Amino acid sequence: MIDKLNAAEARFEKIENALADPEIFSKQEELTALMKERKTLLPIIEAFRAYKTAEKNRKEAEEMRGDTSLDPELRSLADAEYTEAAEKCEKLYEQLKVLLLPRDPNDDKNVIVEIRQGTGGEEAALFAAVLYRMYTMYAASAGFKTELLNANETELGGYKEVSFSVSGEGAYSRLKFESGVHRVQRVPETEAQGRIQTSTATVAVLPEVEDVEIEINPADLKIETCKSSGAGGQHINKTESAIRILHVPSGIVVECQEERSQFKNRDKAMKMLRTKLYDIEQKKQTDAIASARKSQVGTGDRSERIRTYNYPQGRVTDHRIGLTLYTLESFLNGNLDEMIDALITADTAEKLKGTESL
Repeated sequence: MIDKLNAAEARFEKIENALADPEIFSKQEELTALMKERKTLLPIIEAFRAYKTAEKNRKEAEEMRGDTSLDPELRSLADAEYTEAAEKCEKLYEQLKVLLLPRDPNDDKNVIVEIRQGTGGEEAALFAAVLYRMYTMYAASAGFKTELLNANETELGGYKEVSFSVSGEGAYSRLKFESGVHRVQRVPETEAQGRIQTSTATVAVLPEVEDVEIEINPADLKIETCKSSGAGGQHINKTESAIRILHVPSGIVVECQEERSQFKNRDKAMKMLRTKLYDIEQKKQTDAIASARKSQVGTGDRSERIRTYNYPQGRVTDHRIGLTLYTLESFLNGNLDEMIDALITADTAEKLKGTESL
């Protein structure tokens, strides 16, 4: 591991020298690439340099401890310094092992989130609306920007399905473990007997892709325009601004009706289509890995039940890591960090198990 870290530090210093050359500012593409690489390496280099300092302090304190000519007070001080430095070395070494784990290349990307009602009829649609509100509130608190892409509303204010984008650095890294089946247990407002009903909604979190990452043959598309439909708005049902695109080879259908402009709706629909096609390709590549090592936090399969929201008990339980929080109301108001941090920690621990001893 130390060899890898030395090589990383040498590369970091080379980047620093390149960025110090004024001529680099005339090479915008190269400058952007170097800045991005520097940003990735910086936390590793900072931790490595702190580790080297701690290791140096540990060795100096060890030498002092072995010096029999020192008076007892100085040797006692050396003992304390040795213990402190050794503990710091161990902590930083473990931190460096995590930092050297291969990064998910999608972590810094924006995402498209799709929520669909599952079993439970209207109650499931209302739960889908609760999840949509929860994620948009979380995104706002995290400094991310959300944009509604498509919504199929029900008469009672639920969603048969709703799609929206979340933009901001690290959006995918924070939301990627939300894919799966979310289950709710509560008494529906329409339930006269006061009986608890179990309903579900499915969530898909897809990394947004650039045009260059996946090619789409225009001949493979069937594009339809239609009048927007929904709960209201002055332009609803008046102009054919809504777009529906069928990708014939895959059978994927995407729709967008949130903009007045047909052009803007088409642009958003194409972005959704590219993201879904990219997701299919990603799954092909990761299926072999998933079969060899299933992550502790699950496969991200949308058929996998990942979480239960129990209203009578005021709790939310993530079944992949066995974590239960008795803060349901706060959780549904977008305070997801404790759960998300626990999921990331569990995933990191699982990846560390799979690495060779360093």
